[in-house]
This record gives sequence, structure tokens and C-alpha cells, in this order.
Amino acid sequence: MLKVGLTGGIGAGKSEVSRLLVECGAVLVDADRIAREVVEPGTPGLAAVVEAFGEDVLTAEGRLDRPKLGSLVFTDPQKLALLNSIVHPLVGARSRALEEAAPEDAVVVHDVPLLTENGLAPLYDVVVVVDARPETQLDRLVRLRGMSEQDARARMAAQATREQRRAIADIVVDNDVPLPELHRRVHEVWAELTRRARATRETAGDAGQAGQAGE
Repeated sequence: MLKVGLTGGIGAGKSEVSRLLVECGAVLVDADRIAREVVEPGTPGLAAVVEAFGEDVLTAEGRLDRPKLGSLVFTDPQKLALLNSIVHPLVGARSRALEEAAPEDAVVVHDVPLLTENGLAPLYDVVVVVDARPETQLDRLVRLRGMSEQDARARMAAQATREQRRAIADIVVDNDVPLPELHRRVHEVWAELTRRARATRETAGDAGQAGQAGE
């Protein structure tokens, strides 16, 4: 199994890259999706968030009001750290369970938005960073996601810098390009990941044979 950490700043286009990798054959562990699941109504995660931030972060239906919670935490580093301390351990446990369920020869891609911020690079065999210029990110957040410029800038500022993400990258995917060029680049990356996965399996096989010979 090859464990890949995929990350990128908000609005960089990481979700599109993860979708393309799945089309190529990757097993995806999506931290954002899991983060939503662990605070569904009735979960211990939601109860912990409400205890920390109050019932004002709930909708009338008892679900987490994500825009309201986001407006609280993305302008307050202490509140953001508190939220992360609740959600991240739950996401980590679920991610490990999904990884363990994958086939032994799989390329498992962990889509982790805050991989850089939380110092998680050592957990993966390969780190892939989806990179885009800050002005590209801002445009996508405002034009495509409907955020206000102020909210978009606050969310970008709450994350690692572009330079910090690139510093931990084994592979960089430039997403300041037309979609066909992105597709071509992702297929190149997939070829590299499968090559590394084969090398990992062969190394493990050689080590196993050496161990048996020494018994």
C-alpha cells in the first residue's frame, strides 16, 4: 500500500485533483467529508462542538450551522484551535479505519486540507500539493463559491502559506492551468504514484524473502 497525502489551499482545486485520481484508480479517504460525518446530529462530535461553542451554532433542525461556525473560528485562532482539537482526532480515527480496509496493493490518497498546518507530512509515503496563486484562489472562492472577499481572505489567512505547503511537497500539481492541462498532469502524477507503489511492494517482498532465508 502506498499512502499519499494530498493537500492544497482553499480554492486551489484539490477536490478536482482527488476526483481525477479516483478515476485513475486511487482509493480516496476524504478528510473534509469525514469531518462532516463526525458532527452529524446525534454524534459525540456534534455534542462536543455545541458544548464548546454554544447552541447558537446549530440550525433550527439541530444540524451544525457551518457558515455561522466558520464566521466564529476563521477570524479567531484560539477558537479555530479549539474546534480542531475536537474534530481532528475523530477524523484521524475514521481515516485510519478506512485506510486499513483498503486492499494491500492500493494507492490510498488522503485528501487532507490542513496537512501542512498540522504537521502531518511524516504520516505519508508521498505528499502531493495542489498549488495555485493566491489571486486564483480568491477568484474561485468569490466567483464560484459565492463567498464575500473578506470571508475568503480570512479563510486563506487561517491556512498555511503557499511557500509552507510547497516546502513539504514531494510532488506539486500546478492548478493555474486550463482543465485539459490539469488532467494531463494528474495522469503523470498517477503514473509516478503507481511506480512508487510497485517499488514499495517489491521492497517489502525482498525483505520478507530475506527474513525467511535467515530463519
